[in-house]
Amino acid sequence: MRRFTRLVFAAALVFAAASCRFPYGFSGGGLPSDIRTVAVLPFDNETASADLPRELSEGLRKSMSSRLGLRDATEKNADAIVRGVITKFSIDDPVGFSANPNAATSARRRLSISVDVEIYDQHKQRVLWSKKGVTAQGEYPENGEAAGRKQAVERLITEIIEGAQSQW
Repeated sequence: MRRFTRLVFAAALVFAAASCRFPYGFSGGGLPSDIRTVAVLPFDNETASADLPRELSEGLRKSMSSRLGLRDATEKNADAIVRGVITKFSIDDPVGFSANPNAATSARRRLSISVDVEIYDQHKQRVLWSKKGVTAQGEYPENGEAAGRKQAVERLITEIIEGAQSQW
């Protein structure tokens, strides 16, 4: 009988807790609800790679639309602006070497890209999210640097989108 009483009490407690309205939850986060449009400005480039700012800006523009639901806008009309600086682009860091001791060539290479980035609310004139030194790497086979760069850019974009979504 005592066991039955405990079971009924536990069930009643669970039911009562489930029916309460808690003011806090795991929804929310991300950018404020009044941010509906975004302008992704070309990143300043402190590296020798001329194509990198375009690749990063285009990828961010597409991801902001598909993953955050923001519409692309001009800088003047946007609710928020994404801007940043590409601070580092290093290539040809060897990862794996050939098993042939007579050949000293690398089988795989790694590149690294670092950026400083911020998302700025133009209406409230405040930084919504910013991070310095966001770094991503990409690996590629010998003479396949473009594939590694694409991989690193995609990882950077994911880091930036997740950073924007993580705001509580």
